[in-house]
Amino acid sequence: MKNNLQKNYLDIIFIPEKSISWKEEENFVILDVENKGFFNRIAQKFFGQPKISHISLDKYGSTLWKLLDGENTVFQIVKKMEEAFPTEKDKMLNRVITFLHNLQVNKYIIG
Repeated sequence: MKNNLQKNYLDIIFIPEKSISWKEEENFVILDVENKGFFNRIAQKFFGQPKISHISLDKYGSTLWKLLDGENTVFQIVKKMEEAFPTEKDKMLNRVITFLHNLQVNKYIIG
């Protein structure tokens, strides 16, 4: 039997995937995501779908994205988000974990 040690999720340090470029406009982050793969190529050719999607993050997502600097752990991000949005403090852990999970599933971040 293998001894698998799992890292505590709150200790993980996430960074943006190298293929994701982004910019900031008026304090909001916009991700530029290239639509790759077979089905995306079909959608681009036959249905006029864009080669690059521009995804605008809301105030929470923008603040969190800028904290993905390769230094902040998930725990530190939660604490900084609680400081930035004190009225949302009781919901912040769930909000951060859900958002990070969505970013990870879509391969926008690695950690």
